[in-house]
Amino acid sequence: MRVGVLTGGGDCPGLNAVIRSVVRKGVQEYGFDFVGLRDGWLGAIQGKVVPLDVSVVRGILPRGGTILGSSRTNPFAHEDGVRRVQDTLAAHGIDALVVIGGEDTLGAAARLGRQGIRLVGVPKTIDNDVVGTDYTFGFDTAVGIATEAIDRLHTTAESHMRTLVVEVMGRHSGWIALHAGVAGGANVILIPERPFDIDQVCAWVRSRFRINYAPIVVVAEGAVPEEGREILKDRSLDEYGHVRLSGVGEWLAREISRRTGTDARTTVLGHVQRGGTPSAFDRWLATRFGLHAVDAVREGDFGTMVALRGTRIVRTALPEPGAQNKTVDLSLYEEFGVFFG
Repeated sequence: MRVGVLTGGGDCPGLNAVIRSVVRKGVQEYGFDFVGLRDGWLGAIQGKVVPLDVSVVRGILPRGGTILGSSRTNPFAHEDGVRRVQDTLAAHGIDALVVIGGEDTLGAAARLGRQGIRLVGVPKTIDNDVVGTDYTFGFDTAVGIATEAIDRLHTTAESHMRTLVVEVMGRHSGWIALHAGVAGGANVILIPERPFDIDQVCAWVRSRFRINYAPIVVVAEGAVPEEGREILKDRSLDEYGHVRLSGVGEWLAREISRRTGTDARTTVLGHVQRGGTPSAFDRWLATRFGLHAVDAVREGDFGTMVALRGTRIVRTALPEPGAQNKTVDLSLYEEFGVFFG
């Protein structure tokens, strides 16, 4: 059997670990032949296929990013996209795909599966918002990077007695903001799941200054004020219809400064959260996902996704396009309310 592997969506620490485990087990245990599709669904549309064997994946376990490249390409947004994907698979004798991606990449995979393409999904995203799995690889690394940044920002905030607003990733869910904010000792944590009251944020900031400490505000990029309007600098859309989020951190800093009469600055962590070597946990989880994904291919269990439930790897349905993201349970968020302010 010849199996294609692709990585779609934003890059993520641990992608190479999945590729490595899929190929090693598939070749050594099942005798599969592998190829990689370059740049996610774009490579599937354009016929960009590269050899993929054990020698190619040797040494890539600790590397960030993806050796196959990635893109936010939606095959259903391209003319004859489905047919072109099918033509690529037929031209290169690809019998099945292992699709590694987040909500959008896997949503496209679910639709392609209904078109007769045999595939198995592997969930990835630093946002940890893919339904059906307790954790995605990449999340632990991103939280560690954000926590270290918050630790460092405490010292400069105290030195200048100013508010520092730290904007982290999280379009639909506040998992990174909540985990890193709590671990880093932030005084305010704002997540997309709960619209925030800017007056309450400023009250927390003032209370922190009253005891001669400088506040740290952690905000997910998708957080919105109670008025419900998104704070955006750029309203252009990607191929899945998403706006490119940016701006809530800067807006918060301006409002805090204006309303409290104190200095406030913004640090946007952005893509640094995606980069660098994956944590030990993410290497472990990504490797397990890859091993179980190639088992699903071997067993012909197509149209499924591997997932973490507790400590077990299970198979579940691929998320449908537009499915509800996995969001933070507000009762979990409220557990930490005593630390705010």
